[in-house]
Amino acid sequence: MPNALDVITIGEAMAMFVATHTGDLSEVDHFMKRVAGAELNVATGLARLGLKVGWVSRVGNDSFGQFVLDTLKKEGIDTAGVTLDGRYPTGFQLKSKVTDGTDPTVEYFRKGSAASHLSVEDFNPIWFTAARHLHLSGVAAALSTSSYALLDRAAGAMKAAGKTISFDPNLRPVLWKSEAEMVEKLNHLAFQADWVLPGLKEGFILTGEKTPEGIADFYLNKGVKAVILKTGADGAWYKTADGEQGAVAAVKVENVVDTVGAGDGFAVGVVSALLEGKTLHQAVTRGNVIGSLAIQVQGDSEGLPTREQLGE
Repeated sequence: MPNALDVITIGEAMAMFVATHTGDLSEVDHFMKRVAGAELNVATGLARLGLKVGWVSRVGNDSFGQFVLDTLKKEGIDTAGVTLDGRYPTGFQLKSKVTDGTDPTVEYFRKGSAASHLSVEDFNPIWFTAARHLHLSGVAAALSTSSYALLDRAAGAMKAAGKTISFDPNLRPVLWKSEAEMVEKLNHLAFQADWVLPGLKEGFILTGEKTPEGIADFYLNKGVKAVILKTGADGAWYKTADGEQGAVAAVKVENVVDTVGAGDGFAVGVVSALLEGKTLHQAVTRGNVIGSLAIQVQGDSEGLPTREQLGE
């Protein structure tokens, strides 16, 4: 039996080149190299808080793939579920620098990447079901039909084994054939989860409901145990299957540096706290705090805190 992990997540990592000065990407000539990927951001944040985390993916046998593997090692993330796939390249992206708090421009070069060839062959039932928790995102679900099949297989196995599952819709409409397919596929995954973490706009797209309570009830009626909604400047709102509900105000940030990764930081806070046995209100509060830290630093995961930096 392998060493049991606290959390496993599945996704794509890309090399990310972040502009060192503002301006149109076509005019920028200096970049910093980082690693990007929604699920890897969550894995990184959880690992920094001391949880044992495994990340499942495929990377190319190239310099970008080695960069990803080196980053995983540095963060203490278990790589047993990562395949070095020499047939396909590791994806990369370019990201602009902004100083006014707006979303940066991101250009992706990921089509045909190694991670898009994830499949049920990457599912190790012993390794997965030995873990306590599975965190899934709509990004990995959108990569390919075979990647989606892997997420569905993992969710079904973990649910059958009595493990908890969290799901962040993290919508990427451009990666889907249609909005209807995106809604159907992502809701199928969400219905298998214990904790669903959409944004308000995402919730409206996925459910057709316009209010936080309507969105929450849509998922709670399908067996989800708790829905935690990111409500932007207002913070977050939650409701459970037992009828508990509440709001947690946003943490005020004076200087927003980079908005990318805020939702991943929120997921880190909520999931880590719930796995530690904290109340949902405490978990959402931690989510807001870590989300606020993530947007004060340039880079997708650079602002995610260690346990000491979190200071709880």
